[in-house]
Amino acid sequence: MYFRFHKEVSAALIILFLLVVFFYFIYKPLFILSLILLIFTFYFFRDPERVVPIGDDILVSPADGLITNITETKEGKKTNIKVSIFLSIFNVHIQRLPITGEVTKVDYIEGKFINATLDKASDENERLKITIKNGNNLIYVTQIAGLIARRIVNYVKPNENINQGERYGIIKFGSRVDIEFPNNFKLLVNEGQQCIGGETIIAQDIKSKISQREFKKI
Repeated sequence: MYFRFHKEVSAALIILFLLVVFFYFIYKPLFILSLILLIFTFYFFRDPERVVPIGDDILVSPADGLITNITETKEGKKTNIKVSIFLSIFNVHIQRLPITGEVTKVDYIEGKFINATLDKASDENERLKITIKNGNNLIYVTQIAGLIARRIVNYVKPNENINQGERYGIIKFGSRVDIEFPNNFKLLVNEGQQCIGGETIIAQDIKSKISQREFKKI
């Protein structure tokens, strides 16, 4: 079984490991506390492989977590669907790309750190929004900081070609990810549903006629 940890964890693990060793000889209660923190850090930054369904006709979930809101938004005369996914501290916090395409914009917006389960977090919290162009479709994926989360990490840049299911960022601790797409995609999920990043199909093009699909382990 393939398993790894996100690279953002390296410095924290070294510091915590040294604290565990130090407190083992000095003070047992702090040794136990630092050991628990070390184990939790390993758990939080886990980065498992996913079996990703591939196709320009589908959007895969950009994150693990619970779908808390599904709403319609307007973009000029067009209607988009927005799916909001809340990540608890127990979810994998790696974000994955929902579709193959080109990143046309990366926008960082300063903001608040209110509870990420609230719908207004999409507009008021600190966030980083990427725009992906696939054919005539524009897909928006937004990493949103939460009440505890204080750092959004993103690795893609404007004009970069990207592949469906690949890792593109991480939000540290409880947070939220929104995916917004045109309504020529049929929604395949519901509020209250748990998603698996890179595996759960969020929506499918209403004109899609694909019966057999390619899968890729990433």
